[in-house]
Amino acid sequence: MGVHLSGRAGARRYDEALAYLFARTTGGVRPGLERTSALLGRLGDPHRRVRMLHIAGTNGKGSTVATASAVLRARGLRVGTYTSPHLVDFRERIVVDGAPIPVDAVTSFVERWTDDVERLGATFFEATTALAFDWFAQSRVDIALVETGLGGRLDATNVITPLAAGVATIGLDHMEILGDSIEAIAAEKAGIFKRGVPAVIGDTDPRVQRLLALDAERAGASRIVVAAESYRVHDVSVGAATGFTLELPSGRQRLQTPLVGRHQAFNTAFAVALLDAAGAPFASEPATLAAALETVRLPGRFDRRGRYLFDVAHNDDGARVLVEALGAAVVHRPLAAVVCVLSDKAWRPMLARLAGVVDHLVLTEAPSAPPDRRWPLDEAVRHARELGAKVEGVAALDAALARAAGLGETVLVTGSFHTVGDAMRCLQLDPLAG
Repeated sequence: MGVHLSGRAGARRYDEALAYLFARTTGGVRPGLERTSALLGRLGDPHRRVRMLHIAGTNGKGSTVATASAVLRARGLRVGTYTSPHLVDFRERIVVDGAPIPVDAVTSFVERWTDDVERLGATFFEATTALAFDWFAQSRVDIALVETGLGGRLDATNVITPLAAGVATIGLDHMEILGDSIEAIAAEKAGIFKRGVPAVIGDTDPRVQRLLALDAERAGASRIVVAAESYRVHDVSVGAATGFTLELPSGRQRLQTPLVGRHQAFNTAFAVALLDAAGAPFASEPATLAAALETVRLPGRFDRRGRYLFDVAHNDDGARVLVEALGAAVVHRPLAAVVCVLSDKAWRPMLARLAGVVDHLVLTEAPSAPPDRRWPLDEAVRHARELGAKVEGVAALDAALARAAGLGETVLVTGSFHTVGDAMRCLQLDPLAG
């Protein structure tokens, strides 16, 4: 598992390894599975030694992974999760039983395989995917929960043959890459469906369900499960947590998830459907399901930390469900929101949604946002003012957080993973703690 690293030398080598990996993000998106397959081949195909579940979707992937992980770990199984992006530390992407991949494992992997990464021209995400699968194999996980990075069909993670593949919700995001219609985006996400593998559909929109079911049928899925039909949700109540009644094949059960929002009841149903599709020993057990759900944790998604509330809503659908959750949950007023959205996202409708529910908007910049994706702060302030919001622009994030803390009893931080991660770093919060 790599040489143990400590002290300044170890920290320096880790920083150098990360710098090397992140330098490989500059070539843009390069779809295709050939480089990932070739790199994994050099590693001895670790992904073939690990049982996996594959999850795609515009929104809901993180909730699904967090819920499935909690249910599986409650049964004593060793669980790996591969998610993206991270909030504060790269190692959050690759986790085994709640523990991030060790620093020395990242460093030794990069140092050992740099020549092959260079020769193959592997991208950041392709190299990171190989690292994750290699770590899961070394860690001898019982199962790994794998999120797609972007889309599905040509995503680096799509080299795996999972026990079951699921697509959560579909929305209009990354349209410049995935297509400018729900049909095109659904087809890309459905690219993870495979012959002989159960396909699980989490979207609650009948039109999207039909599109995904047709794609699953064309792919030759062994069976198709529409979670909203086979795992019906009733009587949703939202407060400090989300309660609901779930119709399981074994009967009805009243459940509660710490994840806040009406949509989280449906995300939970989707996660349970995905586990059941995977079969024994991963299928959910009604007797232990309620207790397992109490342990679900998802950093950065309606994530309360004292007076701060973090949510990575980064598109209009995400902002809509955030606003719904704010309306249903108990939030101490006044509510001040620190907001920064990337320029290629629908920031105008997002601001319109937020302006209707928060008492003060403090618009800012996220230091880690790529320079070419930074939003026009002055223009955003003008737009929010036109919406009738109480708004000000404070470019420095630390100053924006301080200003919001002076304005609100509760401080909401939202707009992107960059915004939430940078704010957690400023406030010295560990996403995986608590």
